[in-house]
Amino acid sequence: MAGHGGSRRVIYAALAGNLAIALTKFAAAFFTGSSAMLSEGVHSLVDTGNGGLLLYGMHRAARPADSTHPFGHGRELYFWSFIVALLVFALGAGVSFYEGVMHIMAPEPVANPMVNYVVLGFSLLFEGGSWWVALKEFRKTKGRLGWFQAVRLSKDPSVYTVLFEDSAALLGLLVAFAGISAAEFFDIPEFDGVASLGIAAILGMTAIFLARESKGLLLGEPASREVQAKVLAIAQQDAAVQRANGLVSVHIGPEEIIAGLSVEFEDHVAAPEIEACVERIEARLKAEVPTVKSLFVKPQTTRTWERRRQEMADAADDEV
Repeated sequence: MAGHGGSRRVIYAALAGNLAIALTKFAAAFFTGSSAMLSEGVHSLVDTGNGGLLLYGMHRAARPADSTHPFGHGRELYFWSFIVALLVFALGAGVSFYEGVMHIMAPEPVANPMVNYVVLGFSLLFEGGSWWVALKEFRKTKGRLGWFQAVRLSKDPSVYTVLFEDSAALLGLLVAFAGISAAEFFDIPEFDGVASLGIAAILGMTAIFLARESKGLLLGEPASREVQAKVLAIAQQDAAVQRANGLVSVHIGPEEIIAGLSVEFEDHVAAPEIEACVERIEARLKAEVPTVKSLFVKPQTTRTWERRRQEMADAADDEV
């Protein structure tokens, strides 16, 4: 999992910033009684814990294959990413919603509002720094793809999870600033509680989006079209192969792919030559497409492959 060096830097940056910000926000909420500031403190604390869970997931996913997990532990990262999404919703959005409702029902004026403004200002600065680190790392991986398309196609949730969490944090800070300012300017403390509800809505939408993406990765998503085309091209170039019919693949980790290759061999090729052909294909894949960790080759006529693909397409249409 060496490719996760950039991801780790993003998470470490977010961890350091969120922990410092969370403690500062809680202190400000204690001295001022601001509902929005308390919600923001919970938000930053949840983000801190989420960063720790992502690091734990990356550590667990890096373990080698064993007898009980012959294809490795790559999906551990996907599992913990899903847990992160649930925590954002349950703790972040849930606590913010509760705090907002309670403050609207029993409003209290914010004391020493200047403390909140100072804390929000520093929080924007620190969150912005963490967000910029995550943004730069994500831009390296997305290439020419659009932002949401890159997220949908990404097989590494660690970077975009931090990016979306930091984006939600920045929006939450702006909402908190607006709510506290409105409460003070109009002398209507309920606005402070309304800001907490706004923060809850932001966190809820972020959590739903992250959970949806993590669900797709947990269920299993195929390799990119570029990777599939490369595998088929390598197989097709071997002299013993009449036609590389197609490929089925699944990511079990950001950089770990299992692939099943349907191949129609030349009619004159004997079993020992087929074994040698498979070894040649595997050797080229190891050198040129190292993300394909396991390859299974099935000798199969093109007609049989096409019939099987059609059955799979019909099954997908029936589900829709």
